[in-house]
Amino acid sequence: MTVLSRWDPFREFTTLQDRMNRLFRDSFGEGREEALTTAGFAPAVDVYEDDHNLTLKVEVPGIDEKDIDVRMENNVLTVHGERKFEKEEKEENYRRMERQYGSFTRSFTLPNTVDPEKVTANYEKGVLKITLAKKAEAKPKQIKVNVAGERALDAKGAGKAA
Repeated sequence: MTVLSRWDPFREFTTLQDRMNRLFRDSFGEGREEALTTAGFAPAVDVYEDDHNLTLKVEVPGIDEKDIDVRMENNVLTVHGERKFEKEEKEENYRRMERQYGSFTRSFTLPNTVDPEKVTANYEKGVLKITLAKKAEAKPKQIKVNVAGERALDAKGAGKAA
């Protein structure tokens, strides 16, 4: 038995409107401040390497250095911190809030070439700079290459076959 039903083109619009209302209510409705304080975020990190060091620069503006924890264990560097929501006594009417609040954790697996005893961390102008020194045996060494068939000079400067 086949049942015919009347097609209502606005039924799908009503469903779409309900979904959009739920999205806005969940994103911008009551309790938004609490959601901002508990939401996590991941700060941007630049990682670069030279012959002697591996360096990480972590963007953490607005975070006190006492709220940042840097640890290294089993060749894993972990940076943990928290940006606290700044709540003032007076109520403010925010039009838009884009800064992210809450805690973050970033972990990096380090190569075996890093010396765990030579790690430094500096915090300046909202940027945490972590410098990891390389082990001496990991640093590049210059090796002179001898080419067969070159003429070597003797003590008098006269050329003789190599």
